Amino acid sequence: MISRTLENYVRQMAKKYPVITITGPRQSGKTTLVKSVFKKLPYVNLEHPVTRDFAKNDPVGFIEQYAEGAVLDEIQRVPELFSYIQVKVDESDRAGQFILTGSHQFELRTGINQSLAGRTAVLKLLPFSLDELSACGELPSVDELLWKGFYPRVHDKDIPPAQAYSDYFETYIERDLRNIENIRNLDTFRLFVRLCAGRAGQLLNLSNLSNEAGVSQPTVKEWLSILQASYIIFTLPPYHPLNLNKRLVKSPKLFFYDVGLAAWLCGIEECRHLQNHPLRGNFYENMVVADVLKWRWNRGKSNNLSFYRDSNANEVDLIYEIAGKPVPIEIKSSRTISDEYFKGLRHFTKEISHSRDKGILVYAGDAEQRRTEFTVTNHRQLSDVLKSIN
Repeated sequence: MISRTLENYVRQMAKKYPVITITGPRQSGKTTLVKSVFKKLPYVNLEHPVTRDFAKNDPVGFIEQYAEGAVLDEIQRVPELFSYIQVKVDESDRAGQFILTGSHQFELRTGINQSLAGRTAVLKLLPFSLDELSACGELPSVDELLWKGFYPRVHDKDIPPAQAYSDYFETYIERDLRNIENIRNLDTFRLFVRLCAGRAGQLLNLSNLSNEAGVSQPTVKEWLSILQASYIIFTLPPYHPLNLNKRLVKSPKLFFYDVGLAAWLCGIEECRHLQNHPLRGNFYENMVVADVLKWRWNRGKSNNLSFYRDSNANEVDLIYEIAGKPVPIEIKSSRTISDEYFKGLRHFTKEISHSRDKGILVYAGDAEQRRTEFTVTNHRQLSDVLKSIN
């Protein structure tokens, strides 16, 4: 089993809260993690029809079976249990009683806000990080990383990515979306998700998406919310400092939690398809941005990431804030360094007077450089750079 960075924080929180909730995409490793950390607690899978029926129809009897606590997997399948868990943990103020996992943010958030607010730590587990993969040996090439993505099943079982992501997507469509009334035409929704993948790392244009998918803008917004709630996509907001009197873009950028899924949705079935693909740079940016997000969530930190772009097309791919001070990070998929890559970083550090002294350039090459102005690193060493600036 590949060791998960989040495990340390899970253990810490389990000593402080009566309930631990771990959320994240399907097949990101939540079940494996909780089974490994909480071996002494009984494990209950609420995807099982008989178990789920028991929990729905007799929640009191179901919870009473687990007087000392339990791991309840896919808790969003039986939202009625949240209130009964609240009663149980309030009777015994003991840390680490119930461990909940779930893969749908809306249902989990509703249950937690109504019943478990203040009683649970909510942690997020995404697919493998670059750090976690590198702990098992040398990382594959950039193209192989973009093609394979980071879902554990692809790496643990050595399943061909095209097969793995086809199965993943169809299971997602059939299992998570079948009860959503507003998605009546699944073929149109499939097209919509593929259109989103083709925009990974780009500004989100609702009007453009609406026209190409053939659905209204309100439908686009709703479908985007569904994809966000089920951990398929996330958006990066634009950086808007209060003291900057410049015209900045207002639209967010669109990213996929896993670049392998985005690549597959764009028709990439073999590693070699990425060599000259027009979206290769976007996919590389997506991989790095998602990895920085993993770095924060794996350590119990919130998402404080954004990007910078003004009306004159000056831009920085990623802004990472530390104690209110932004660190600009530029991301390039090239293996060589060009002075042009520092243009956005120089503009940002000049315009934003309270930015950190050094920006960071992340590229796909091998050399690391500590320049007077900036730090140059690659995706393999990015974690060490993040540790040094936090």
